[in-house]
Amino acid sequence: MRTALDAPSHMLDDKEKHFVDLVREHGWFRTSVFADEHAPGFSYTTGFWRAANAPEVIVFSLRSEIAHNVLWDVYRAVATGTSFPTGLRLSGVFANVDAVFLPVAKQLYPDYLGWSRWFYGGDDWPCMQLVYPDANGLFPWDSGCEERVARSQPNLTGESWPVDVPARQ
Repeated sequence: MRTALDAPSHMLDDKEKHFVDLVREHGWFRTSVFADEHAPGFSYTTGFWRAANAPEVIVFSLRSEIAHNVLWDVYRAVATGTSFPTGLRLSGVFANVDAVFLPVAKQLYPDYLGWSRWFYGGDDWPCMQLVYPDANGLFPWDSGCEERVARSQPNLTGESWPVDVPARQ
């Protein structure tokens, strides 16, 4: 698979060169988008697919440092062969709460994953949304989930949220 890593340096602007250099150095890069009055902030990866044959990951509404640390942990895991099943409650992604990985619909890539689309030259790569519960362990699709938590994690599956997510693995 050809990526921006294969582009001649003279074809890249300074921001693109910096981005590519960081992917080259670390295997991946995290892009953060700040929240505004219309939408929550989010962080997403670029490089997981190329470096570890693992889906890119997007997560919403975490403080920058927490998002960075969680995504580093996920990268380290996938780089050593761990895979994260989709649609199951998983322990160990976050320190003290379960997590669920759900596939991101390709039609939503343009709205959320600009640098990854540029890096890969299109949308021919997978991405998963990392979803976390509220303080009571309820996910955005669960009845009774705190509205703040549900509102801060938009559904990127392109379908309805899952209703019945199997117990923790």
